[in-house]
Amino acid sequence: MRAQRPSCLSCLSKSLSFFVDLDSSDLSNLSSNKICNFYKRGHMVFFEGNTPTGVYCLEQGSVKIFRVGVDGKEQIVRVCTPGGLVGIRSLLSEERYTASAATLEDSVICFISKDFFFRLMNKYPQMKSDVVSYLCDLLKEAEDQIISIAQKSVRERLAATLLVLSHVFNTDKGQAVYPKISIPREDLANIVGTATETVIRILHDFKEEKLVSANGRSITLINIEGLKLTAQSF
Repeated sequence: MRAQRPSCLSCLSKSLSFFVDLDSSDLSNLSSNKICNFYKRGHMVFFEGNTPTGVYCLEQGSVKIFRVGVDGKEQIVRVCTPGGLVGIRSLLSEERYTASAATLEDSVICFISKDFFFRLMNKYPQMKSDVVSYLCDLLKEAEDQIISIAQKSVRERLAATLLVLSHVFNTDKGQAVYPKISIPREDLANIVGTATETVIRILHDFKEEKLVSANGRSITLINIEGLKLTAQSF
């Protein structure tokens, strides 16, 4: 659904995005050249195997990047929140999407064409540097995930995942005393790489141990140090 086009000059996610260093003229041009859409929770943004023609900037909501295994089960590889770019790696590597993207909640997402995005990157060296740093971070995340799956128990992986998601969902640079995460249990299980029932059982244990509290799909981290200890070398 086409959403009212928000101005990049007043966008609440601008300070979290790669466009923070753009001058007012280029921010206005960006506003004029982007396409903004409203996505209901669970709506697909793009599919694995499609060819990217631009990049998606998340203005509101959250998006999961996932792949589907041969058994039909999702494996979530990353969660994007406001200010994040979705589909950037495939765009820059000039290859088809290697994963799919769908909204975790009602979201507003702006699409920026490939040509316009590249013009901005070429004009702003800091933006290009930030994108490179971001891609390096993605590579490190992938390496950490491989090590985590190979060496950690499900309990340790869930604790580590909650800590990572606390940084993803709380963009106030750690100011929240008790960080909150809002994510369906099935999606949380798909990140950890286990069954939903197992995540529910371990979360219950975490609640009994006063590590977290939970209400619906919302999880509050009430003992960060305890979760770090549980996660083992987080």
